[in-house]
Amino acid sequence: MEYGRFPAYRARRMRADETVRQFIRETELSVRDFIYPLFVKPGKGLRDEISSMPGVHQLSLDMLKPEMDELLGLGVRSVLLFGLPSHKDECGSEAYDDHGIVQEAVRVIRAEAPDMHIITDVCMCEYTSHGHCGKLTEAGEVDNDATLEWLAAEAVSHARAGAHMVAPSDMMDGRVAHMRRALDQAGFSQVPIMSYSTKYASGFYGPFRDAADSTPAFGDRRAYQMDPANAQEGVREAAYDIAEGADLVMVKPALSYLDVLRRVKSELRFPTVAYNVSGEYSMVKAAAANGWIDEKRVVLELLTSMKRAGADMIITYHAKEAARWLAEGN
Repeated sequence: MEYGRFPAYRARRMRADETVRQFIRETELSVRDFIYPLFVKPGKGLRDEISSMPGVHQLSLDMLKPEMDELLGLGVRSVLLFGLPSHKDECGSEAYDDHGIVQEAVRVIRAEAPDMHIITDVCMCEYTSHGHCGKLTEAGEVDNDATLEWLAAEAVSHARAGAHMVAPSDMMDGRVAHMRRALDQAGFSQVPIMSYSTKYASGFYGPFRDAADSTPAFGDRRAYQMDPANAQEGVREAAYDIAEGADLVMVKPALSYLDVLRRVKSELRFPTVAYNVSGEYSMVKAAAANGWIDEKRVVLELLTSMKRAGADMIITYHAKEAARWLAEGN
């Protein structure tokens, strides 16, 4: 009988018990893979739960230490910071203010949790009064090249505050090269850039806009974020950012774009991040709250699928729970 034909090969032999299953497990999910998104806001004593994202909170600066203690205690050693500014204007000026909310949060975390690795989101949408990711022309369109100056100033300001890594999420053309030059000239050549290189104009961002108060006042972001129908373009975008000096590239969202994630990783062979976004998180939470799914099993399965598709790191709001579950064994 030829090799591999039943009954000479019985796949179930290697599924008989957990020990045997672990022998041949191809993908291992670890707490070391996780980056936890964190929302910081002005005020004191604030830990405000986001209604559309149960278990995720907006925190004032004085609440960061207990948050860091919890994360580090779970083995989660990296955060991605988003800021809710004290005021917004057409220039998004608090984004690149050295005393802006993210900059102050970086300083607090560096002082109180020196073992935490800090990544800062670099974009304008949370800071502009119109909610778009850059400077507007008179016609109401985002001016790509003028926006690059703002983004570079924001990245340098974050690095000056002590950010270990910066992560531009704006999807402006050429922003990685512009940011790399600005960082290098300011003396921050050691600060890596995690580029949101392959970021789609997705319906899965809805809860995040509640969390970051970043809904556009008019229109949408399809003129600069990618068409969900395009996969080859996604690979190309990542390749452009690598050529411009990115140190890591990202696919966002993750779950509906696992095919793109696989292609980016396999074709470019470069450190690749998956962003398990707010809508993916909230869908799981809603289904679990209604008793329709086993939350632990589904979350670990989803995160494993992202790792299996090629993610070296996963940005996920499930990081705390997943860390606990992995510690318990699954």
